[in-house]
Amino acid sequence: MRRFVGLSFGFLVRVWLWTLRVKLYSPVELSTMPPSVFAFWHGRQMPLLAARRRRPSVAMVSRSVDGELQAGVLRALGVGSVRGSSSRGGAVGLAALIRRVTRCREHALFAVDGPRGPAFRAKAGAAKAAVLSRAPLLPVGSRARWGFRLSRIWDDFLVVLPFSRVVIVVGAPLDAEAALADPRLIDSAIVAAGDRAAHELALWGAP
Repeated sequence: MRRFVGLSFGFLVRVWLWTLRVKLYSPVELSTMPPSVFAFWHGRQMPLLAARRRRPSVAMVSRSVDGELQAGVLRALGVGSVRGSSSRGGAVGLAALIRRVTRCREHALFAVDGPRGPAFRAKAGAAKAAVLSRAPLLPVGSRARWGFRLSRIWDDFLVVLPFSRVVIVVGAPLDAEAALADPRLIDSAIVAAGDRAAHELALWGAP
């Protein structure tokens, strides 16, 4: 039942995506980029769905009930998933993710402060995946013109409204081994990418 709900919601998300106007800033075109690990905030996942078709991708999804729903949505959008998180099944999920990056040549999508927070503080999972797969570790920030935040949810989830303008910024590759030793490097890089996204959004349409 949850899988059906997820697929149905995924269809609605695809309709929503069709309404968005998106600008993507990246040091390299995503379709030609080698398999990489993308690091972003859990509560800022929604704008990033707009870039999902640039290359086959796989996301780490928790084994919770909410994770089952999320996996169904991702499946409907053509994004793969492996199940696991820092609190449950993390080692198995990470191993599966690394196989998808190294063997299937897919990008890995990592909500670095999930699945339970604290919000906007990265854990080391994305850096570990990058080190073990020898893939670039890339911070991602985004901003949307029209949306609202669910401030009572732990991750301050951003809901992007239809027909919004969305800016996505992929930052320069991080030193994955340094980030594994100090995940705060991921924090600052995602914040910097988000700040640039805010700047580009402010310029979009300006006279």
